[in-house]
Amino acid sequence: MDRRSFIRNAGIVGAGAVATSLAAPAIAQGNITWRMVTTWPKNFPGLGVGAQRLADRITAASGGRLTVQVYSAGELVPPLQSLDAVIDGTAEMSHGAAYYWQNKSPALSFFTGVPYGMTTPELTAWVRYLGGQELWDEIYDQFGVQGFLSGNTGTQAGGWFRNELNSVEDIKGVRFRTPGLGGQVWEKLGATVTNMAAGEIFQALQSGTLDAAEFVGPYNDLALGFYQVAKNYYMPSFVESGLATELVVDKKKYQELPADLQAIIRDISQAEYDQVASDFIANDPRALKTLVDDHGVIVRNFPEDIMEAGAKASVELVEGLRNSSDPLVKKTTESFIEALNLVRNRTEQIDAPYVAARQKYLKY
Repeated sequence: MDRRSFIRNAGIVGAGAVATSLAAPAIAQGNITWRMVTTWPKNFPGLGVGAQRLADRITAASGGRLTVQVYSAGELVPPLQSLDAVIDGTAEMSHGAAYYWQNKSPALSFFTGVPYGMTTPELTAWVRYLGGQELWDEIYDQFGVQGFLSGNTGTQAGGWFRNELNSVEDIKGVRFRTPGLGGQVWEKLGATVTNMAAGEIFQALQSGTLDAAEFVGPYNDLALGFYQVAKNYYMPSFVESGLATELVVDKKKYQELPADLQAIIRDISQAEYDQVASDFIANDPRALKTLVDDHGVIVRNFPEDIMEAGAKASVELVEGLRNSSDPLVKKTTESFIEALNLVRNRTEQIDAPYVAARQKYLKY
């Protein structure tokens, strides 16, 4: 689909006005209908499609006993209010990214991704096997919700810039759309940072409100049309090393479900984490080829001093969270650091040398 289709479907303006007038979830003859609100435009590659597929798979696996109706960004509530919609009972489910809600707890950023943090398999190892899920549950218990990993984009692109970057000095004053702790890293480097939903970014770039923007990577960015207003495409991101999406459910209603329906939600979310990651691995290279060959996009690497300054800023931010006065933020940060120091051994000692050798020696 083209960019205009996504913008039409995003429905940003005036969203949420009908939320309070909606009927409660339908329960008839033992069947339940739940509403899922998302932060993504309808049919958005990878993310929006993944949310719809997750809902469809839950509906099918339950034999219709639990039917999930999807409301894309702006159809029921504004995209960056989807978690609040579950908390206040407007919806039973939301599909988004945990770092969008870091104002509720800075610890939530760790369950999406942090600068110079975990890759896709590293993050899922922490959450599934090294205590991450238990900490996530503890954080979300404060708000009466339950979170599940539901997708991953892999390492993202660094962003679209109107002007070429030659050093960290070129970041000073750049108006940049980028969220989460990564946005705070860019602020430390001198950028003026804002966050906005996918459907709003193109217009802000086109109007000059933004000088630069990052969203995900080629698969999404091609659809959003950023190449029309900026040609310098920087890769890879050092602040989005393996972004995870989440499915959030109303915890009380989830626990009231029969055990098999709870398992269906949990297990399909896990399956979708891997499915979405595969979607991006397959389609990012295709989209990047189109951007370069058909649209004249220039792919660049960040200068070394930007990469180094970004790492220094990341350490400062994470250490600040490690010293937080909030015991749960502190505990989550310490768990993340401990897990990263463990799992990076495999990535850096086995995976990285293998990839380097393949790049050097394998020719077809």
